[in-house]
Amino acid sequence: MTEPVDGAGGDDESAALRDAFHGQLGGQAAGVWAAPGRVNLIGEHVDYNEGLVLPFALAQRTYAAAAPRKDGWLRVRSVQLRGGLDTQVSRLRPPAEGGSGGDGGGNGNGDWTAYVAGVVWVLREQGHPVGGLDLLIDGRVPVGAGLSSSAALECAVAVAAADLFGLDLPADDLARVAQRAENDYVGVPCGLMDQMASMSSTAGHALLFDVRSGVVEQVPFSPQDADLRVAVIDTRVKHSVGEGAYADRVDSCERAAQALKVASLRDVAPAALADALARVPADAAPRVRHVVTEIARVGEAVAALRREDWAGFGRAMTASHVSLRDDFEVSCVELDAAVEAALAAGALGARMTGAGFGGSAIALVAQDRLDELVAGVQSSFAAKGYREPKVIQAAPSEGAGRVG
Repeated sequence: MTEPVDGAGGDDESAALRDAFHGQLGGQAAGVWAAPGRVNLIGEHVDYNEGLVLPFALAQRTYAAAAPRKDGWLRVRSVQLRGGLDTQVSRLRPPAEGGSGGDGGGNGNGDWTAYVAGVVWVLREQGHPVGGLDLLIDGRVPVGAGLSSSAALECAVAVAAADLFGLDLPADDLARVAQRAENDYVGVPCGLMDQMASMSSTAGHALLFDVRSGVVEQVPFSPQDADLRVAVIDTRVKHSVGEGAYADRVDSCERAAQALKVASLRDVAPAALADALARVPADAAPRVRHVVTEIARVGEAVAALRREDWAGFGRAMTASHVSLRDDFEVSCVELDAAVEAALAAGALGARMTGAGFGGSAIALVAQDRLDELVAGVQSSFAAKGYREPKVIQAAPSEGAGRVG
């Protein structure tokens, strides 16, 4: 059976986190804020190419109990994780600049507090009157599962700081604050999809986000009305090759765009793809093919949703995985096994989601075949000697905000 999703949090969760805040940091929390992880239905590795993406927010969230301080100190603790941060906000600088507070590590493997420190640093760098803070973090988004636990952490801190210091910033601005924290402080060259999904999603909808224009559209997404479910298959592996491979893919796309003399690969139309492939470095050609065809697939998938063509939507999902596996080369044996087993169990479509090299796959499956899918995936993993996967159901949920 699939595991139930964690709720979005309520009075009991907020009260428990307030109590924990008092125990770890002293004093009383001024409030509790939360931001969700996300699952991307389609449109992978195209956000940093100014493309189209279609994520939705998960019920699983990262919570932040917070209170302002008058002495300019930033104190950060976690319910689950060891370590913490104690520094003056005036001393926050990116590690590359010799700063103090939250070691970004440059490749996403630094201290988890870097994601928190980075948000505070960006807000202050932009001239916002953010002072000292006490923060207690309770992360409910699985780490390393490709569900964007980092963006959830950044966005939870961003909405807490914005509320506490009276910043009149819309959701898309806070998403960009969170992205810049990850880019410039932590050192991960991510696009904007994860942060925008965490900030701007609404329940019952997928978020069609045009990264180039910044335009978002809430697309109704209710597979349950057709007796379908979205299953998230967490492979529970993360291969170390992925640590630098993300940056390599970004660099490859940038080099290809330069060779084509375009602002980004978004400017390559599908009809011009063959010509483009002949003009880019040979090692970049498969990356270009993925990006151009993936952006087109997002449009096809949204069109299928609008006409309630769930089979067509599923076919687009599966084609996306094939492209990610063969052209962008960001899948892995566990993700491929999850997709193959899901399709063998009757899923309408399945694909890896997230940056790849581990993490999660998703599948669109009839409700009455969900148990068969879970059993098939578990049996496949056991036969191959892989770690037992974890399967949950996912439903589109609300974006970031105050919860207590």
